[in-house]
Amino acid sequence: MEHVPPPAEELALLDRELAQLDARRAQLLTRRAWLVAALQPKAPDAPRWSTPPLGHGWAPAQSWGAVPKAAKPSAPRSAQNVLLTLGGLLLTVAAVAFTLVSWGSMGIGGRAAVLALVTVAALAAPALLLRRKLAATAEALAALALVLTLLDAYAIHAVATPDADGLTFTAIASAVLAALWAAYGLSLDKLHLPLPAAVFFVQWPLLLGAWAAGAPALVVGWALLATAVVDGAIALWGKGLGVRVTAGIGLVVMGSAALLTGLGESLTADSPLGAVLPGLLLLTAAVAALAGAWRAPSGYAQLGGAVAGLAAVAAVGGVLRAAVPGAWHVPVYLLCGLALLSVVRARLPRTAGRGVLLASGAVVAGALVWALPGVAAVLLGPVQLVAEVWAGAPDGFRGALGEAMAWSELAAAPLVLAVVAGGLGAAYHRWPTLVRLAAPLAAPGVKARDAAGAGALALGWGAVLLAAATLGVPYPVAVALETVLVAGLLAVAVLGAGGREAGAGAADAAAAGGGATGAAGSGSGGAVGGSEPYAGTAGAGAGPGVGAGGAAGRGGPSAVAVTALVLAVGGAVSLGLLSLAAEAATYAVLGALTVLFAGAALRTRPVVEQAVLAVAAVVWGTALTGCVAGSLGLAPHEAAPLLLVVPALTVLLGARLRNHPVALPVELAGGLGALVAIGLAAPRAPFLALVLALCGVLAAGAAVRPERRPVAGYLAAVLFVTATWVRLAASEVSAPEAYTLPVTVPALVIGALRRRKDPEASSWTAYGPGLGATLLPSLAVAWGDPDWPRPLLLGVAALVITLLGAKYRLQAPLLLGGAVLALVTLHELAPYVVQVAGALPRWLPPALAGLLLLAVGATYEQRLRDARKLKDMLGRMR
Repeated sequence: MEHVPPPAEELALLDRELAQLDARRAQLLTRRAWLVAALQPKAPDAPRWSTPPLGHGWAPAQSWGAVPKAAKPSAPRSAQNVLLTLGGLLLTVAAVAFTLVSWGSMGIGGRAAVLALVTVAALAAPALLLRRKLAATAEALAALALVLTLLDAYAIHAVATPDADGLTFTAIASAVLAALWAAYGLSLDKLHLPLPAAVFFVQWPLLLGAWAAGAPALVVGWALLATAVVDGAIALWGKGLGVRVTAGIGLVVMGSAALLTGLGESLTADSPLGAVLPGLLLLTAAVAALAGAWRAPSGYAQLGGAVAGLAAVAAVGGVLRAAVPGAWHVPVYLLCGLALLSVVRARLPRTAGRGVLLASGAVVAGALVWALPGVAAVLLGPVQLVAEVWAGAPDGFRGALGEAMAWSELAAAPLVLAVVAGGLGAAYHRWPTLVRLAAPLAAPGVKARDAAGAGALALGWGAVLLAAATLGVPYPVAVALETVLVAGLLAVAVLGAGGREAGAGAADAAAAGGGATGAAGSGSGGAVGGSEPYAGTAGAGAGPGVGAGGAAGRGGPSAVAVTALVLAVGGAVSLGLLSLAAEAATYAVLGALTVLFAGAALRTRPVVEQAVLAVAAVVWGTALTGCVAGSLGLAPHEAAPLLLVVPALTVLLGARLRNHPVALPVELAGGLGALVAIGLAAPRAPFLALVLALCGVLAAGAAVRPERRPVAGYLAAVLFVTATWVRLAASEVSAPEAYTLPVTVPALVIGALRRRKDPEASSWTAYGPGLGATLLPSLAVAWGDPDWPRPLLLGVAALVITLLGAKYRLQAPLLLGGAVLALVTLHELAPYVVQVAGALPRWLPPALAGLLLLAVGATYEQRLRDARKLKDMLGRMR
């Protein structure tokens, strides 16, 4: 038995345990207080906290000893700053009010004495306050002194030199204030405001002086550039974060203004000689930016290199631009931008060199933005031919594209695309050499090589198309040219996909070659750069690049092959639209496209590319069939059955391909053609019934295959039933039961035999088609029947079917019969419901609806359980 102490003994035991817990709690609280005090911020000269002495640890029976008291925290600095700011503002307002309002009541001597005395006192006070370590108060008075010096300048101009030019006086005053505050800030280096204020005043003397002198825009640009150079020097070597930030903002503003001024003057120059001086300004800005980038941190150095490159392009390109016609201005700038690529051979810091390369890329991107709208016009221009199909071949390629584009202004656009495409193609084919040259500045990978190849292909294709448009070639030549381009792109796509498959076998050899190249390059890499600014060697870039290139054959899809496939599909769509101008051209083009895409699908191996090509071939074949119907003069509804030829071929092709992954996309593409045929036949019910029946035959043919049967079988049944209903509606049959009951009875007998042979078969498979064949058409007719016999008979039949489904636990009879019975009942009661609703007060239906919602909400959980039970019960039915 378990011993239970007497109550007095148990009470003493509990008291001892509670005392121990209190002692332990006191120890933990003492330790917590010590930790909080140790974490409090302290003055620099305060003694550092040390760990408690031995014997004052975590032992339960030991105490921590005396805990040093934390110093009482001083008032928050935020409150101090608010007070100082308010005081400074009040003094500033008083000074401004005195200068503007009370100034006229004093003589010149009094005015000068008061302002001088107050200004000197405001300038001298911070020095005394800093000695007493009152830095915040000193900053507030320094701000007041700054405002007072501005008021002094205003007072001097208003009294001593009232006739002086305002801009000139402001420029001189800015220079004086800049010197004053620079000296003041250097003498009191603990103040944060004077030196940034001096930097602010530095921004204005040269600009305002040039403006006051009525100098031309170019001289103003030089003034802005000189100010920006000073700002850059201060930003690099200035003392304090505030000084550097202020100088950096001034550098951005003044430098941007100088560059825009030089660019504007260069673009408006009428002759190369007139563009020389703006170019000199831009070149000077480029040299200054590059010099700053040489010494700036990495991020700013890259920005400085980009600015230097863009300024150099604007300078040189501006001179050359003035010597060529207007249509050739962009190619001039493009060539200057490409010349920046020579920076890979210059001994520039890595980040600055990258900035120059970014500038070159920006110039190339700008040139492409100017040229690519022409390519878009060539591709999208033939859309207008859809409105006038086979209206006759136009006079030339431009006639088919429309005259909305100013083709004469795009005469140089093909050259721009060709130059960029040539550069990217050269980089793609000589990638190891490019990697070795670019190693001091960058280390491009295999993805960059793939992107270069894809870009070269796309831009070269666009260049050919745009050249044909700008030259105005004849219409047959344009059609033939685009057909050849599509064929070439398909060849590239097929060969690229084949190369990707073959690349897996040669990947190891290519990787070994890449490693050897990298090893050979490592020796020269050491000679290229040994210091930190020139980080990266040629060997480090070349070896991995080539090796990875070999391994790329083993990886994802080739960017060149994918680009070629996309361009081929897009070009084929544009070509198909272009061929709509003439009937012969349409047949020739659509036939050629069908053969080309089908042949490419047969030759390629990757599944995705093969599926895309096969689907495109089906689409072109469908379009060709529609053209045949148009040539025969058939109306749209009459042409619908003819369009089912291609879907029938896709069903046969799917049966031939069996389980090939391309079979399903091909059959789905044929299904889209069947949908088009149904849409064309929709206005005429007899043709619609015929097309639906033919589609049902095709679906039934596909359902012969086991892998298509679960979907195609139901689809065939739906199409046949729908075709029957449409045919009956077109024949204005008022008693559909005469046609549906002969189908329903055998279907139900076959379903019963199926259930007897296979008790696990679903009731939807056995009885669903038979019941739906009669119930649904009868329901559709009953809803428009004003008499009572049909709704009564249909309701009785639905009730019997529902009861049989409930008795034998069959889903299909239960749900179909119940749904039909409910709809028939609703149809019969609808007039009375409307009559009763019209007699009720307007407020009663909303009130009843609200009560219903409240009831449902109150019993929501119960209703949810009932719904789950109903779901489980239906799920157990067959």
